[in-house]
Amino acid sequence: MRKPTLMDVAAAAGVSYATADRVLNKRGGVAEKSVRRVREAIEQLGYKRDVTAANLARGRSYDFTFLIPTQAGAFFDELRLAALDEAQKRLSERVSITLLDVPAFDPDRLADALETCMVRPLSGVCLVAINSPRVRAAVNALRAKGVVVVTLVADIQADHRDAYIGLDNTAAGRTAGRVMALAHRSGGTVLPIAGSLSAVDHAQRYAGFMERMPAHVTVLPVCETFDQPNAVHAAITQTLKSHPNLSGVYSIGAGHKGLFSALAPLETRRPVVVLHDLVARVRSAITDDLADAVIDQKPAQQIAMALDAMRTLSDGETLHPDFGTIIPSLHFQDNLPPAPADGAAKG
Repeated sequence: MRKPTLMDVAAAAGVSYATADRVLNKRGGVAEKSVRRVREAIEQLGYKRDVTAANLARGRSYDFTFLIPTQAGAFFDELRLAALDEAQKRLSERVSITLLDVPAFDPDRLADALETCMVRPLSGVCLVAINSPRVRAAVNALRAKGVVVVTLVADIQADHRDAYIGLDNTAAGRTAGRVMALAHRSGGTVLPIAGSLSAVDHAQRYAGFMERMPAHVTVLPVCETFDQPNAVHAAITQTLKSHPNLSGVYSIGAGHKGLFSALAPLETRRPVVVLHDLVARVRSAITDDLADAVIDQKPAQQIAMALDAMRTLSDGETLHPDFGTIIPSLHFQDNLPPAPADGAAKG
């Protein structure tokens, strides 16, 4: 059966093609009774707008910018590589992608970068959010200008952005807590390590983790290391001196090199380790029995979904309420997926 066209809609509504087009594209200048007839015809005929064809006909292009933290671990390097890969894939769709590096855990520098986006004719901006009044204000200013704003990995309040792409980080923290609790049925001492609790994803994961930790397990104060390997190494080393029977480590962020170098000498008496993101170093650590469980959040999928969301919203379309939710994978040594074909660096 032939799909209805806009010409069919115009005929059914008793208006010209130009009038139907103005209604469809919300350009105004049409009498309310004509608007009503066009909308009724669209519903009756089941007309679906072919946005891609319309954009190609108009020569529509998209300019999207990603703000991705630097020196924040291999996961964010993978996000950056995925964005570059998507940029090549989507050239034929008239999609242009710009990457802006911002320092990790620095709300003022992130706000500065968002404010520089104000002077460019962007279609959308995607950022890893930080809980900061300046960041929220900059996001609001971009949206007021008509720029679509999507958060990635770490969210902010729902009324301060157009969509969120990533894990339910509280649920991810609960998952880590449940795994740790299973390993501590007889009690023990656990150290949580975060980059910074000012990072929304780290704060939510920590909160979820604490919800699942039983009362008979001693959870030490969270150690914030800004995901710096040397700081992580020092935190583990100092904790082992004061708590030689440390039985668990929950690594909420990155800095894995420091974590594994501190644990390597412990051999069979090392603590249970639960962490995030199946990057190459984590894959090797699980294979070498330096870590036990990893919760992966699929960086390439997140970038592709963020682009789809920005494009859909830029076209004036709506997203399904569940769009953007990344279902994490929980891996142990026994169920690690195959390493990527293009090398361990993207593992």
